[in-house]
Amino acid sequence: MNFSVEPIATIHALRQHPEDDFWSGEEARIVLADGIPAESLQGLAEFSHVEVLYLFHQVAQAKIVSGARHPRNNPNWPKIGIFAQRGKNRPNRIGSTICRLLRCEERCLIVAELDAIDGTPVLDLKPVMAEFLPRETVRQPQWSHELMRDYWRRRS
Repeated sequence: MNFSVEPIATIHALRQHPEDDFWSGEEARIVLADGIPAESLQGLAEFSHVEVLYLFHQVAQAKIVSGARHPRNNPNWPKIGIFAQRGKNRPNRIGSTICRLLRCEERCLIVAELDAIDGTPVLDLKPVMAEFLPRETVRQPQWSHELMRDYWRRRS
């Protein structure tokens, strides 16, 4: 089964190229596509956070991973399947980030700490509701804490 989706918005950000770390403090604008009415954002400003689903549009088809690999190609971390990590070289190249919603301005959202680059196509937006977050303690392996150590730090 094949399907297609059209972007509902585009991300406008300072970063032009993907990077692995130092996303804290980043702000971005999410601008709705021409065919999406501004009223689609109505009520969203009442939420503190928004989940942004987007396409890793700069990942070449030849770089897609569908099996296992070492996260960030670090041999000190275990070789694990692509679905056990959040790397950009995924089969459908879909990214997802929960970011702070700073404000809505007509046809755009201003968000903080969205780890996507300028020009990224947005596939969907969803308000973050506490009831959809984990209802118990999140469990994850030690290597993933090491991987994420600098991800949300500010650049020096």
